[in-house]
Amino acid sequence: MSKQAHTGADVAGNAAFAGAAGQLVLVAVLAVSIQFLAQDAGAQGGERSGKDVVDAVCSACHRTGASGAPKIGDKPAWSKLASRGLSSLTEDAFKDIRKRSAHGGNAAVSDVEIRRAITYMVNQSGGHWTEPISKKSPPAARSGEQIAQAQCGKCHRTGEGGAPKIGDRAAWIPRATLGLDALVRSAIKGHGGMPARGGMPDLTDAEMRKATIYMLNQGTAAAK
Repeated sequence: MSKQAHTGADVAGNAAFAGAAGQLVLVAVLAVSIQFLAQDAGAQGGERSGKDVVDAVCSACHRTGASGAPKIGDKPAWSKLASRGLSSLTEDAFKDIRKRSAHGGNAAVSDVEIRRAITYMVNQSGGHWTEPISKKSPPAARSGEQIAQAQCGKCHRTGEGGAPKIGDRAAWIPRATLGLDALVRSAIKGHGGMPARGGMPDLTDAEMRKATIYMLNQGTAAAK
């Protein structure tokens, strides 16, 4: 076989190899892309917490202050931002500002996740905002016992500030004579040293009712 023939065969072989290699690279890219899309879809369906979004996306700039981003924990900077309110900060996050791409550089982050991330950073910097709840996937309702153990018990276990202690029927029975609705309304609005909704703003009226019933039952069970 002539040198020219060998050269032609080598070129054809190289072209075939390049084509096969290109197909393998394409398959690999598609596989990785599908994996990321699946992860994003899973994240969207579950809707991550503010902390999860910050750790995955926002921390690249907000942990270090890169590109002028307010650092998490910088109370003066975030206090000034927080005074504008969540809606205003969310609008900024949706846009490309201060060299930051829209949605923090990750278009797969949903609107409610952006709001949660902002709320988390505000709270880590001295704020006391309540994390937004998604209408698409609202959290499961908490039981009266769960709420009482997590929040109400801080005062009602010890009687702090004059709060009727859980299990003290002498303290709860007179309150029960006012009627359940009156007790629940009082707990929702707050009274005396007790803040509205027991200091847990995201408690729903239904959850407040369940927590009140739980503590009332614990205090009056011995009298039944």
